[in-house]
Amino acid sequence: MGEDAISVEEVERARGAIEGLVTRTPALRVPEIDARCGCTVALKAESLQQSGSFKLRGASHKMLGSERARSRGVAAGTAGNHGHAVALAARRLGVPCDLFVPTDAPVTKTFPAERLGARLHMRTGTVDDCVEAAREFCEAQGVELIHPFDDPAVIAGQGTIGLELLEQIDDLARVVVPLGGGGLAGGIAKVIKARRPQTEVVGVQVEACAAYPGSLDAGRPVAVPAAQTVADGIAVKSPGRLTLPLIERYVDRIVVVGEDEVGDAMALLLGEAKLVVEGAGAVGVAALISGREAPLDGGVTAIVLSGGNIDEEWLVAVARRGEAQQGRGLIIFTTIGDRPGALAKLLETVAATGANVSDVRHIREGVNLGIAETGVELILETRGSEHGKRIVAALSETGYEMRDITHPD
Repeated sequence: MGEDAISVEEVERARGAIEGLVTRTPALRVPEIDARCGCTVALKAESLQQSGSFKLRGASHKMLGSERARSRGVAAGTAGNHGHAVALAARRLGVPCDLFVPTDAPVTKTFPAERLGARLHMRTGTVDDCVEAAREFCEAQGVELIHPFDDPAVIAGQGTIGLELLEQIDDLARVVVPLGGGGLAGGIAKVIKARRPQTEVVGVQVEACAAYPGSLDAGRPVAVPAAQTVADGIAVKSPGRLTLPLIERYVDRIVVVGEDEVGDAMALLLGEAKLVVEGAGAVGVAALISGREAPLDGGVTAIVLSGGNIDEEWLVAVARRGEAQQGRGLIIFTTIGDRPGALAKLLETVAATGANVSDVRHIREGVNLGIAETGVELILETRGSEHGKRIVAALSETGYEMRDITHPD
């Protein structure tokens, strides 16, 4: 199998099969994204796909082509996006769905699947462990395993994104794709190289869980330790036996990005493109804005935003990161007297500077305070970096000892 696991003709048939069940997502142009990346960019917004990620393409195609799935039901191992997609496709077909989920999987990614009628089986361990548990369940119950990436039908379904890109972008010079297990990157790369071989395909992994560089060097799947990462959707310990040869032959190179770079990309996409994109979906933008992947002089670079499922707490953190990047966010620490009216006086002084207070937090532990003092952390919205400097100066002149936590240097 390997690189011959799928053909472009199979991807074409997959597109026909899933038409009407998935969304043809847009390839968006955002001038500020171009400026930050240093080249002409089209954002393939799979974050706007039904179920919130590209996973619906492969899951739908696999189920539609499986008599066992339609008659007996399905099972999958998942940390979130794959399970949501499998649950949605199963509900549409009216078949039972069992999902094996890590105990530490984000609730915001597992709850939608449960709401769609999937039965959740929580397991200690990684996604890979859950996939094995799902495989054992399928063998015992006679239902169909929907693998997250290492299945020809799933890969063909994900490859339909490549067909759309070729139709949407005339001068397609490069495609930058998140790389986890390899089903998405492998399917897209197979199509792109068959139809437009001069177009580069770049896979992007995150430092915390980058299994492909070592696996390609060894010529076989090599597992890396499981690790927590903001890009949890691509935190796969080992490539698949089908996907590794696809990546080796059809992907031009692999770039690895860091956690902070992913956070910056998420903030940029939210602030400038008004797109909610999860960490795994933002790694392509991270590769460009960090300089780990160089800009091209000509043509269009398509960046696949693979998913947009992110919980509210992360979204708030991303928004604040974006404000800080643009100089519109300021976090400061000061001390006040621990007596009635002291906080109100501080807030009145802040209001006089024209800042908007987003949050206030009293801090009494972990800092050096006088016996009659309390620490206060303020999160402020400002009109820019110069406004932020004026706020700090005004508070200092009023007698408050200020510490700018946003810009500690």
